[in-house]
Amino acid sequence: MSEPIPVLQPTPPLTFQAFDDVAAAVQRLIEIYQRNTGFIRQNFERMLNGNVPQGRIRACYPTIRITTTSFDPIDSRLAYGYVPGPGTYQTTVSRPELFVAYLTEQIGLLMRNHRLSVEIGESDVPIPLHFAFHEGTYLEGTVPEALPRPLRDVFDVPDLAITDDAIVNGTWTPREGDPMPLAPFTAPRVDFSLHRLLHYTGTLPEHFQNFVLFTNYQFYVDEFAQRARALMAAGTQDYSAFIEPGNVMTRRGAASPDPAEPVQRQPQMPAYHLVRPDHSGITLVNIGVGPSNAKTITDHIAVLRPHAWLMLGHCAGLRTSQELGDYVLAHGYVREDHVLDADLPTWVPVPPLAEVQVALEDAVEEVTGLSGWELKKIMRTGTVATIDNRNWELRDHSEPVRRFSQSRAIALDMESATIAANGFRFRVPYGTLLCVSDKPLHGELKLPGMATAFYRRQVHQHLEIGIRALEKLRAMPSERLHSRKLRSFMETAFQ
Repeated sequence: MSEPIPVLQPTPPLTFQAFDDVAAAVQRLIEIYQRNTGFIRQNFERMLNGNVPQGRIRACYPTIRITTTSFDPIDSRLAYGYVPGPGTYQTTVSRPELFVAYLTEQIGLLMRNHRLSVEIGESDVPIPLHFAFHEGTYLEGTVPEALPRPLRDVFDVPDLAITDDAIVNGTWTPREGDPMPLAPFTAPRVDFSLHRLLHYTGTLPEHFQNFVLFTNYQFYVDEFAQRARALMAAGTQDYSAFIEPGNVMTRRGAASPDPAEPVQRQPQMPAYHLVRPDHSGITLVNIGVGPSNAKTITDHIAVLRPHAWLMLGHCAGLRTSQELGDYVLAHGYVREDHVLDADLPTWVPVPPLAEVQVALEDAVEEVTGLSGWELKKIMRTGTVATIDNRNWELRDHSEPVRRFSQSRAIALDMESATIAANGFRFRVPYGTLLCVSDKPLHGELKLPGMATAFYRRQVHQHLEIGIRALEKLRAMPSERLHSRKLRSFMETAFQ
């Protein structure tokens, strides 16, 4: 028999330590993560220089653990920040320096609500080589071919068997003796999304803000960028920087961006960030057309634990009483996008969230100057149907039109229900405000010149409404925005 391959790990091995100080606990997570990822990177560099390790290189994620033996009485108004009963609860952590504010809040709530220490230590979950290199640092494609041994023989690689959404989907089943999950996402799942965000949006994860707008038209991006640059040039105190794909940064008080390398190619779903120092600014993502993109980007942004996201886009009006340029405030969804069927069955209702609905309606009133009966002339609240077939008009109309009528749908698009459903699934407050851009059932189709004029006229107002609504949500107390409506029977303690 061959000798087992030795496993080389950072020394000394770290035991769990109890912490009563939140800042010290978060700092310990950062220290463990930096030590262990540095160990992987150093050994990879040595291997590139011809020093092949005489064993397998392994370092593991830091972890947070809390153990309680009591059914502590908890303030029932809380939506998160506590564990449901006796037991050990644990989560692995990646990139703790990126999540300092989040970790500080979540750990602090646990300590306060349970009057217990938390333990910080090393997990037994290996950090893959790919995830030890942060965004912007890549393993060159030609490097592995020149190495004397395959990377998999020496380093751990991503394991999709432990990179899933079982916790947030409510399908996670513990094995006997396993700790219960403490957070909605494990470290490997977080790492998977952090690396994807740069790929899809062209910006680093640390630039994303806690309030997110999604759109399906470039017109909104152009308007958002124009506004953001004007704010920077004016030196407004509300926002400190504007960041574009390629991580191009325009700072407050500057009329032009910092010198930067030009973007070689536009990312698939470019992101733009109007930054506040505490990450309470606004991110706009152009998701393009279709539910697949909508699911993809929200799958990844969700690991950043944003406070709210809204869909601002165009839709087909389904009622004769609607006019081009009217607004649709979604209070329900017909989900025929199909991309989330395996994660969130269609029988699960995706309810309207009162806080978001009120913020959107108030923003429409303020921006348009209309209220009451007059507001009803240009905005209608109702059901939005989301489908995955852009050319549904080319089919026999009778069957889809019957379903739309039975559902009371007033608008049709390809992204809104997906974004709302993923918000529901990931416990991220969501909302939708659409603008009617055509009425295909009534023969009103956009022609090129007509569409251009419509967009110029309507986008400015629509975007202003979305920004105003997010600013209203930002002003709400966190416990009001992150209410119990999005929580299930058994929830993780972390938001």
